[in-house]
Amino acid sequence: MNGCESSHKAPLGTVETRSLSTVTSLAAAAERLITAVSNLKSEPSPFSSGIVRLQVAIDQQIGALDWLHAQNDILPRCYFSHRSDTGRPELLQDLASEKVNGSSDGNPVSVAGLGSAVFFRDHDPFSHDHWRSIRRFLSSNCPLIRAYGGLRFDPNGKVGVEWEQFGSFYFTVPQVEFVEFERSSMLAATVAWEDELSWTLQNAIESLEKTLLQVSSVIVRLKRESLGVSVVSKNHVPSEVAYHPSVNTALEIIKAKDSPLSKVVLARSSRIITDTGIDPIAWLARLQREGQDAYQFCLQPPGAPAFIGNTPERLFYRKHLDVWSEALAATRPRGDSEVSDLEIERDLLTSPKDDLEFSIVRENIREKLSAICDRVIVKPPKTVRKLARVQHLYSQLAGQLRREDDEFDILTVLHPTPAVCGCPADEARLFIKQIEAFDRGMYAGPVGFFGGGESEFSVGIRSALVEKRFGALIYAGTGIVSGSDPSSEWNELELKISQFTKTLEHEPALQPIN
Repeated sequence: MNGCESSHKAPLGTVETRSLSTVTSLAAAAERLITAVSNLKSEPSPFSSGIVRLQVAIDQQIGALDWLHAQNDILPRCYFSHRSDTGRPELLQDLASEKVNGSSDGNPVSVAGLGSAVFFRDHDPFSHDHWRSIRRFLSSNCPLIRAYGGLRFDPNGKVGVEWEQFGSFYFTVPQVEFVEFERSSMLAATVAWEDELSWTLQNAIESLEKTLLQVSSVIVRLKRESLGVSVVSKNHVPSEVAYHPSVNTALEIIKAKDSPLSKVVLARSSRIITDTGIDPIAWLARLQREGQDAYQFCLQPPGAPAFIGNTPERLFYRKHLDVWSEALAATRPRGDSEVSDLEIERDLLTSPKDDLEFSIVRENIREKLSAICDRVIVKPPKTVRKLARVQHLYSQLAGQLRREDDEFDILTVLHPTPAVCGCPADEARLFIKQIEAFDRGMYAGPVGFFGGGESEFSVGIRSALVEKRFGALIYAGTGIVSGSDPSSEWNELELKISQFTKTLEHEPALQPIN
């Protein structure tokens, strides 16, 4: 059922969550859900529209990615994992009393979804009406009913055939969902219906029952060491020969006296062909091993490739009226020793070119948040954030919204950030459209979830589109500002995709979960 096709003005008849008693195993949870879904047939709802979530807590921690890997890969899939901020606590505690990413059994670590109780997709750009269509199915009283998905980087750009099934945006409330907490787990099933769309509760129940019958309770833990795939060939668009003139053209425009453009992000699409098919979930598990300080995601509509990512960058996190964002720009490799790593860090902190690139990003986000918030805090003005392979200049920003319904404005105001597009955004996006010969799709677009009481979106960088057969498209971009050097920027692109290419080496071992 496509929720965008119904009226967004009328509220649903009911939005509810029913919690069943806790069990000790995944198999017991699946049986309990099957029974509960069957019982819905004998309890016909008086409402012509609604969404009901049935959830069973499991007194055992199981990885959501491990669960997803065990499921039927024909069904649409989604996955979203919060990044771990261990050792790097939130710096803006003076804005809100609650820790943004505090770990507790009330806050999911990661969520995996299978099938679609209701999805939202359109080829027109994401609008306020589309957002309201999604919000109809959400409630602060049902915090785990969430719509997971993403938006294209440029909703008005020409759509490549590889991105057609994603539309201009795609969000889904999964039929079957596995939630991983820090010390426990949860299995859930959701039915959504809308008589206006000729999708009755009976239709929804029958569809869910078919999906539940395909759900496996036999989980094999993925070891995160490696993949048994070899790269046969690699082709970049643009090639290095074509990329250098593009950077020089951008620099000429940036340096022109009458040009408003101060930064533009030029991206690259790298098509790799492999000797065997790539399992996107196993690849994501491999990336997760070195990406504890990053969001991991997978988004796969029906019949589409899988869009996966391991992104360090938050677009925004909203909890009630509080909203957090961050500035992340400029890139250096990690050092091979503590001494060299600190030397690289000092070089990054003192580089005028990198300071310019970062300052453009930070001040642009501050200005955008100020337009929708009564109070904006920036802390610290500039520091270094270290990841497994790279380090960036970094700052946190936070504000308090005037209204909770301003969430749509957060998304449209913050996207695209100067870190993935440039500044000013309109001029940068126009230049990108003229010079890039491939479709970014959802690369560099917002990827995350809308929820009743909170929402969170990452920036879809460090990402790849995994095709059904033998290959994938890996995306990366780099910011061009005054002082940029084409060769250095190309090397930065190579560094950014290395976390993907260096994980396709050895066969991963699997271990059964006891």
